[in-house]
Amino acid sequence: MKNRLRVLRAEKGWSQAELAEKLGVARQSINAVETGKFDPSLPLAFRIARLFGQPVESIFEDDEA
Repeated sequence: MKNRLRVLRAEKGWSQAELAEKLGVARQSINAVETGKFDPSLPLAFRIARLFGQPVESIFEDDEA
């Protein structure tokens, strides 16, 4: 799954650790999502979308689409 998480995080000036704290997950989870090694759960994807004020579809995109 492709995502824009790294770009959105950089626009806010947040480190991976800061974003992880805001979302209640480990920094390693943020790194894994950003690098495409891990797809977030649906609840986490919605928390990310709410935090950035964007729809889930604008942050995450199916590789096969």
